[in-house]
Amino acid sequence: MGCTFSGLNALYDSTNVGGDVWINENRFKIVRQLGEGGFAYVYLVKESIPDSSAAPAVGLANKVKDPSHLSDDGTYAMKKVLIQSNEQLELVREEIRVSSLFNHHNLLPLLDHAIISVKPTQQGSWNHEAYLLFPVHLDGTLLDNSKAMSAKNEFFSTSDVLQIFRQVCAGLQHMHSLEPPYAHNDVKPGNVLITRRKGESPLAILMDFGSARPARKQIRSRSEALQLQEWASEHCAAPFRAPELWDCPSHADIDERTDIWSLGCTLYAIMYGVSPFEYALGESGGSLQLAIANAQIKWPSGPKPQYPEALHQFVTWMLQPQATVRPCIDDIIYHVDKLISKFIEISYRDSVKGERAFNQ
Repeated sequence: MGCTFSGLNALYDSTNVGGDVWINENRFKIVRQLGEGGFAYVYLVKESIPDSSAAPAVGLANKVKDPSHLSDDGTYAMKKVLIQSNEQLELVREEIRVSSLFNHHNLLPLLDHAIISVKPTQQGSWNHEAYLLFPVHLDGTLLDNSKAMSAKNEFFSTSDVLQIFRQVCAGLQHMHSLEPPYAHNDVKPGNVLITRRKGESPLAILMDFGSARPARKQIRSRSEALQLQEWASEHCAAPFRAPELWDCPSHADIDERTDIWSLGCTLYAIMYGVSPFEYALGESGGSLQLAIANAQIKWPSGPKPQYPEALHQFVTWMLQPQATVRPCIDDIIYHVDKLISKFIEISYRDSVKGERAFNQ
């Protein structure tokens, strides 16, 4: 994957601010770094439009299937991954392959990609670099927004909580409806991009499909159970990880309801900024795994007025320790739609009452 143009990236340090990066036939200028983690770096880039007098370029617009994913101002997010082993290389290739399976407005689309070979240097031992291009969402993740709001003791409204959650569910429903169904395996606030919109609830987009795999697995031995637990410990964030991925039985049928547990934790986090089990990390002798296994949920005071009890019951419904009694994504969406209708009606009635009181 990658071609002559992308290979130019290896000839110089192409990820300095102001530098150029080629992804296949398209050139992008580095504007600034947005984040980093592990061996990956994320940059804000701007497409460089070639001189019209030069030979015509393919252009990103000719490669992207859905024109709505194209940026009005030519800016995008680019993830650069430093690959040090064949195992890492296969993981990146799998992320690219899996990302190409999805096509939904609440799932972050992969617009283009390139993998190039590089020679190891004294500064690094990696032998490949991957460049992945995505639409950019500069308002950050749900985690970023929750931290900023928590610092100011602010909370999402009940309406925004439900609308954000509904969009995450819609993206996940698309993944679960494939044949075979795919589980995201790492649903959490850090993997939900938020774009704030004037007069509307925020747009929410689920991202990062590096852990996504076919959802249904048959576990028929202790070694298979331990293998799954080890994989989950590396790919699924601990505070949002389902109980069956912490302690998998030797005979079990794992399915997409591992994501439902993570959804319940995420709904709680949209309301209160953290997983429902992170309190265990701050307690003397506390055990995150034990709190998760027993579904020991503690409810903070939250905003004034407090969130409706129906939301707490909704979270509890998803956080069933036994996966077989957990709802599926279609059940979740049916009930969240009912809650949205209910609270929109309540909000409307309250606004009418307020308007009448003001006029009197």
